[in-house]
Amino acid sequence: MILIADSGASKTDWRILSDKGVVGQHRGIGFNPNYQTAEEMSNELQDEFLLKAQDDIETIYFYGAGCTFPKNRSQVEHALRRIFKRAEINVDHDMMAAARATCGHHAGIACILGTGSNSCDYDGEYIIAKRPAPGYILGDEGGGAYIGRKFLQDFIHEEMPKKIREKVLEKFQLDNQTIIEHVYQKPFPGRYMASFCRFITEHINDPYCYMLYYQSFQDFFRKHVMKYDDYKKKEVNFVGSIAFYNSDILRNASYDVDIHVNLIIESPIEGLTLYHQELL
Repeated sequence: MILIADSGASKTDWRILSDKGVVGQHRGIGFNPNYQTAEEMSNELQDEFLLKAQDDIETIYFYGAGCTFPKNRSQVEHALRRIFKRAEINVDHDMMAAARATCGHHAGIACILGTGSNSCDYDGEYIIAKRPAPGYILGDEGGGAYIGRKFLQDFIHEEMPKKIREKVLEKFQLDNQTIIEHVYQKPFPGRYMASFCRFITEHINDPYCYMLYYQSFQDFFRKHVMKYDDYKKKEVNFVGSIAFYNSDILRNASYDVDIHVNLIIESPIEGLTLYHQELL
């Protein structure tokens, strides 16, 4: 049996496959070796679903945020090795997961819009080009942390509409000190900032909330997709909750810059399942 993991900043989707199909699935906490040590990740992996399967898994395909560099991939492999002592472990970046899940064996531009954001140009087998993805402070255009950061900035500077600000105060009892503590003192500030996207989506009929998404998606297209060769001739595919639950706005933003958006899915795990079933 093989174990597939698609891990982002907020969650990890796990699938166990046998030659008869899917035999187990689970959603757990997200991992990122940029912000966690191997020991911290290993402790989080002490999950009942994984522990029950540890003796049956022969091969692992782990796709994760922050797994671009060899050092980070090694950290993740080390954490997994503490549980799956005999399995063959393959660790790759979440961008490869997005490419394989949405493009399969065909060429295209694959994008991630979840808590963070990323993109690549894929030739059907390999990633042939990609843009920098410096994280929630220096990048993540179009992602939840980026949108949430703009939202919180507008709250702090009192630049959001009064009626939206009143609803924010009523729902979150928010104040500047609380924001500063979560962003600068507590762990996973990206998750915290992205958590406000649910509220923004709930009020998407308000022009202010709509434009937060629209302008952030435009920023993503300019920083990522429009930097690839012949981007207007290629299908652009997306994975991630921000893209999926705001797909109408994303398509409107893409239309206005003459970009052809094809597939938009919430999670790569279904596509990865189909991709890896061919290996069994």
